[in-house]
Amino acid sequence: MQETTGSEAAVRISREGEVGLVEIDNPPVNAASRAVREGLVRAIDALEADAQVKAIALYGAGRSFIAGADIREFGKPPAEPWLPEVCNRIEGCGKPVVAVLHGVALGGGLEVALAAHARIALPGTTVGFPEVTLGVIPGAGGTQRAPRLIGIPAAIDLVTSGKRIDAKRALELGLIDRIEDGAPREIAMRAAREALAGALPTRRTGELPITPDNEALAEAAERFRHARPHLFARERAVEALAATGLPFAEGLKRERALFFECIDSPQRAALIHAFFAERAVARIPEAGAPPRPVESVGVIGAGTMGSGIATAALLAGLPVILTERDAEGLERGRATIAQNLEGAVKRGKLTAERRDAILKEALTPTLDFGALGAADLVIEAAFEDMGVKRDIFARLGEVAKPGAVLATNTSYLDINEMAAASGRPEDVLGLHFFSPAHIMRLVEVVVAEKTAPDAVTTGFALAKRLKKVAVRSGVCDGFIGNRIMTHYRKAADYMLLDGASPSQIDAAIEEFGFAMGPFAVSDLAGLDIAWASRKRRAATRPAEERYVRVADRLCEAGMFGRKTGRGWYLHGEGVEGRVENPEMLKILEEERRAAGITPRHFTHDEIRRRYLLAMIAEAARVLEEGIALRPIDIDAVFLFGYGFPRHHGGPMHYADTIGAEGLITGMEELAREDAYFWQVPELLRRMAADGKRFSDMNDR
Repeated sequence: MQETTGSEAAVRISREGEVGLVEIDNPPVNAASRAVREGLVRAIDALEADAQVKAIALYGAGRSFIAGADIREFGKPPAEPWLPEVCNRIEGCGKPVVAVLHGVALGGGLEVALAAHARIALPGTTVGFPEVTLGVIPGAGGTQRAPRLIGIPAAIDLVTSGKRIDAKRALELGLIDRIEDGAPREIAMRAAREALAGALPTRRTGELPITPDNEALAEAAERFRHARPHLFARERAVEALAATGLPFAEGLKRERALFFECIDSPQRAALIHAFFAERAVARIPEAGAPPRPVESVGVIGAGTMGSGIATAALLAGLPVILTERDAEGLERGRATIAQNLEGAVKRGKLTAERRDAILKEALTPTLDFGALGAADLVIEAAFEDMGVKRDIFARLGEVAKPGAVLATNTSYLDINEMAAASGRPEDVLGLHFFSPAHIMRLVEVVVAEKTAPDAVTTGFALAKRLKKVAVRSGVCDGFIGNRIMTHYRKAADYMLLDGASPSQIDAAIEEFGFAMGPFAVSDLAGLDIAWASRKRRAATRPAEERYVRVADRLCEAGMFGRKTGRGWYLHGEGVEGRVENPEMLKILEEERRAAGITPRHFTHDEIRRRYLLAMIAEAARVLEEGIALRPIDIDAVFLFGYGFPRHHGGPMHYADTIGAEGLITGMEELAREDAYFWQVPELLRRMAADGKRFSDMNDR
């Protein structure tokens, strides 16, 4: 006998003798939608009332048990029954309830499982509480039930980290009772019968005793208060876990109150926005064009970027043809790739056997440019010089097979010029990776004037295969990210010349949530990279633009940052922490004197305000010119490529918290100092006049 419950048949009941089976079927991932929540309550009610049924088992159809909350409900008022009611109903059932997990059981899905009286997982199952990454905490009993099964220290780690663990680790902790192989329905049937026979112990998790650990709770609270002051939800999670010292029902109430504190936090809105950004960027005008097949990749240039791109492709299972101009450079590249793969082995992402097979069978280092004719997609990662790149694309146009996509990893240069040199501009686009390319998630897919739609979708498909986030960009100097970065970096340089120190600016930006400030990043990347770009643009630099020469003078003296041991800071053996380079300070003082500047004091708030206003101003111009499709695309670039703190959602989301009028007021105030740099974008003036926000443009 089979019945349907839930508005969309999301939950089905079947009865097999004394066993009642509850199948959750809400494709694609069995999210805990309203239909699922309603269905679970109705199923438990029906089976508990059925005198014939003695035991109940829950399992999922398709890919997962319950993957978590339904993202379609994010930002909407919760609809009854709420998940806490569902979990309490399952736990309160008078008949034993077993949950059989497969695929993923995350967040609310894990909370449903913890409310059951026993849990069995299939091999390969992944469980966890990712809520803190979205600015909230488990709100359906997760912080109260998990500690009763695994203890407070383990629960602190699981709940506050958002980490996902496999079935083996979940069994070791005590989060599940068994691991069994087979079909979920078959295991559910067997488990329910074993529960009836006493072979599978069952108990109500909420009735289990809790072992207090005030020391662990206090240590966690102190750690998050200092080490992660920006992350509101982690501290609330520790408070919720501390509520396990209360009677269970009171602990659930405290957890729920803290959950709603998180819901009302601006961080939650920013983190949800960041979550959606990764999905929003896939909506592109060319989406209807099927991508071209890519079964092999060519990489031109075996330097840092080329080797990183090759590593990413190899890790994704793609054979790579790697070319260089000379044997020495090619061998350096091969060694770098081997080192990158060794790093993946150490991180547990790759077996030693697979590493050896990749190096032996999938990587083809060669000095023969013609070998690239076998590749379906070729990525040029040579020196950042237009003459060099035009020559490469002219040769590629002759060598590459018909239909092969020809991509450049250029950071700034005009892709239309390269496309024209190839003789087949419809095949050419930019694939701008970020260093280290095998680790950083962002790829800017830069669409030139004549790039074919299926070449664009091929770039997006490749990025997805490489597990990266692709963002569409138009052609301009620096595309989306580097163009905006160049502008706000000027704001940092102006503050430097006017009186702030590199360490002050870096500290202020890091207090906002960036992992590193602009001068620390410059030392890490190498000052010579930006220097080359400045020299290229020198001839077209407007006379009205204020120019700061400190970085140029450091480069002229051979001080490129970490690679040379000196830059804005000192680096190397014996240097602890950030120590400003005395030679840099001397140059800075000379430049201030030459400009007739008496250094002034900047507060950290002033530094952040100028830095972010400059970022937002240029981002608005990038949007207005159509270089970026939507504000959320700019947010994705900065979230995944430039370390913009997720809890602020991205520069465009953060701008909306200020509002167009506030942004204009701030820029106009600063324009009294430098009218050329602090020009208000026309887009902002239109937004202020129309009462619009950047978020209003994200649906296009």
